[in-house]
Amino acid sequence: MASSSVRSNRNSFVGYFEWFVHSEVTGSILLLACTITALIWANSPWAGTYNDLLHTYIGVGWGDSVFKLSLHHWINDGLMVIFFFVVGLEVKRELVVGELSSFDKASLPVAAALGGMVVPALFFVFLNYGGEAARGWGIPMATDIAFALGVLAIFGKRVPLGLKVFLTALAIADDLGAVAVIALYYTEQINIAAFAVAAVFLVVLYPVVRLRVKRRGIVLILMVAVWLAVFASGVHATIAGILLAMVIPVRPRANPKRFVSDAEEVLEKLKLRQESSSCVVTDREQLYALEFVHTGAGDALPAGLMLEHALHPVQVWIILPLFALANAGVALGGNLTVVLASPLALGIIAGLVLGKPLGITLMSWLVVRSGKGRLPEGVTWGQVAGAGCLAGIGFTMSLFVSDLAFNDEALITAAKIGILFASLTSGILGFVILSRSLPKAE
Repeated sequence: MASSSVRSNRNSFVGYFEWFVHSEVTGSILLLACTITALIWANSPWAGTYNDLLHTYIGVGWGDSVFKLSLHHWINDGLMVIFFFVVGLEVKRELVVGELSSFDKASLPVAAALGGMVVPALFFVFLNYGGEAARGWGIPMATDIAFALGVLAIFGKRVPLGLKVFLTALAIADDLGAVAVIALYYTEQINIAAFAVAAVFLVVLYPVVRLRVKRRGIVLILMVAVWLAVFASGVHATIAGILLAMVIPVRPRANPKRFVSDAEEVLEKLKLRQESSSCVVTDREQLYALEFVHTGAGDALPAGLMLEHALHPVQVWIILPLFALANAGVALGGNLTVVLASPLALGIIAGLVLGKPLGITLMSWLVVRSGKGRLPEGVTWGQVAGAGCLAGIGFTMSLFVSDLAFNDEALITAAKIGILFASLTSGILGFVILSRSLPKAE
């Protein structure tokens, strides 16, 4: 009986994980298409329309007051809050019930993520210390999970499940580190009063969410209020997404086993009563029974997981493609070689292409060697190195951090060119290494 339960839990985990991976992989295709479109558009005769569109201001006004942002800022400071909210839900799920929920599970991916953040940052600092671009050390620390899993998916069933889980857990731990860097380093000045208001709204939101208040408008108003308060505080607005995710429960309110037992009893009673649509209106017992099943099913579903399921397609198919379209449009110009040879671009390229696989592989080896962790079943060191190269596909987070790190357009352009070149190179290297280290197709 126990083994059957374990097998059932394992199957449900694999099913959820396969859904997660599939959605990331399919979304990466659209993400790539939008990246190419942005690059072509920004380097075409219509480049002016691209820049004009991004700098179109949209907002609302009341009396003498006006709140408006450019389209570029609405995407980066508005829509990306939803992206970070989903990231926060993923992080919390992994910390509470997933691959980061215990020391034994978390030791390897967390150590790998730490190595994959520290070593690239050191590479960058070595090449840019004391220079005008030194502030960009956080750029090569990030991993784009969609593109990384997209390349991994090319190999199909040749990829062990353990390698997919390792890369996903590593990328999620990496995201958590990137969020910490954004909050702690790339926040120049904090308006304590505004941040305190955000904290008050979060405190109010917590019981509202826990008690499952039926009026979704109240929840939405409180969430928007948190975003506005964080926006006004000087902390980057996207951090509001992480804070909001932390108040969403990832465990069900009701015990699913108890719900199934009670629901079976109620449904048995329903079978004995007259069955017709009009009976629900006239028979209070039937109405009560159906309401019990409906409410109980909601309580047995984890709110965090349901929100993740609902918002993940929005993030993958709308938010990230729009982000790529708005941020990957770099005017390459005729001095591409000069830009790539700059300390800024070289620091990003060295960090992502060399630092990522080196840091991930080295820290993984140290953890396994120390006996504090072990490689997933069927995973080899060659595959870990290949996954480390795929983690060098920084893209989304790296582009995001580059906008926070610099105000100078020339530095932002150089950083983005370095990110695109490094991400492409890392993807190719990862593909080559994995094609040699994965089992041959049968």
